[in-house]
Amino acid sequence: MSNPTQHKLKFGIPKGSLQDSTIDLLTHAGFNVSVSSRSYFPSIDDDELDLVMFRAQEMARYVEDGILDGGLTGYDWVRENDADVHEVCELIYAKAQRRPVRWVLAVPEESPVRGPKDLDGGIVATELVNVTRRYFEEHGVKVKVEFSWGATEVKARMLSGIVDVTETGSSLKANNLRIVDTILSSTTRMIANRQAWADPWKREKLTDLGLLLNGAIAAKEKIGLKMNVARADLDRVLKQLPAEKSPTVSALADSDFVAVEVIVDESVQRSLVLELKKAGASGIITYPLNLIIP
Repeated sequence: MSNPTQHKLKFGIPKGSLQDSTIDLLTHAGFNVSVSSRSYFPSIDDDELDLVMFRAQEMARYVEDGILDGGLTGYDWVRENDADVHEVCELIYAKAQRRPVRWVLAVPEESPVRGPKDLDGGIVATELVNVTRRYFEEHGVKVKVEFSWGATEVKARMLSGIVDVTETGSSLKANNLRIVDTILSSTTRMIANRQAWADPWKREKLTDLGLLLNGAIAAKEKIGLKMNVARADLDRVLKQLPAEKSPTVSALADSDFVAVEVIVDESVQRSLVLELKKAGASGIITYPLNLIIP
């Protein structure tokens, strides 16, 4: 039977392009999350968390209004909604790569446009209407900004230009579009309702959740590395490890050997293991990490 006085945090996670990567992040942070295809209320093995899925575009409004205590959304949508919310932390993850996404002003390759002033009197399509309007106002350019319901790249040749979001720029290049300017860089943020943030329990719960999620992000590109090393080979083996890493060296039952353990970038795993073996390491083990808490 549930305790009616138990604390609860109403927390929003983004539905759409960030949904899968967010669920994966929560899983690496130690939560068991289950999402039904027909439900907007994922289950989670934390009795103090009530999850609900909203689109990232509207998350900040629901947090500002107190419908949610907190949630995950892009900095772009906080700006677009001009939402009065507290930013708990930045979480640098996206659907493709771990780097900010960019909202860019783009035109066809053959367009004579070289800067925002060249669009004066034109029409621009975008989903990020308010931010785009402010951008042109700051440049003193009169442009009609229209909301785009999708397939924005297609409209670049029908209108003066578009403002669209990109992670890699590959979609724009595939459509023969050229970036004129970046109007906003955005990463995922954990945000909180200001009244919820003033509540000590909710503030601690949000802070702890942010710590776990950032720990999961930090662990995604790292691996743990363990090996046995003869003391006579230790200096040679340690020289193969990245200079900025400080390994743990532990004594073994056989006093002629030590165990060495270190965390390294996953990208160097393949070449590093071979070099360590040549330097004298044995019993080399690599393992994935779920969390790195500084």
